[in-house]
Amino acid sequence: MSRCAHICMMAEYNQWMNAKLYAAAASLPGEELRRERGAFFGSLLGTLNHIMAGDTLWLQRFAKHPAGFPLLDPVRAITPPTSLTQSLFDDFTAMQAHRHRLDQVIIDWAASITEADLDHLLDYRNSRGENRRQFFALLMHFFNHQTHHRGQATTLLSQAGVNIGDTDLLVCIPSHLE
Repeated sequence: MSRCAHICMMAEYNQWMNAKLYAAAASLPGEELRRERGAFFGSLLGTLNHIMAGDTLWLQRFAKHPAGFPLLDPVRAITPPTSLTQSLFDDFTAMQAHRHRLDQVIIDWAASITEADLDHLLDYRNSRGENRRQFFALLMHFFNHQTHHRGQATTLLSQAGVNIGDTDLLVCIPSHLE
């Protein structure tokens, strides 16, 4: 599998998992979404907000890639989060709609990335002022970050009595590649 095909698969996995996660979360009343559960970001809503803030910051960094990536224009228009703990959404329905739109942007953008794009260096400053440059590695971190925190969110859902079902990437790997 090429690196570009791998990125597209990860974007599809991201969309699939977020759809499952948000559908499961939608089964809970608002107070359960906001309930402090001792998680790193407190509540399920706090965890989902963190994933959204991280995705937004990363996509805005990726939009500065020398390729320009016009498909990231919708993300350029979003006011950047001021921190990774910022609550971007209090209203779950609005958050779910934004997540759906953002995941489609990620899918479309991922399909536009070329192998040559992956070899470019990306200059940016992280929240601690450090410079990181390897674009392909940063993309892998982007997807890994989502997966890591969705794992936390599925634990919070489980604690609330909601079974999200299968979450393995393996489900998204085409059988001819196994």
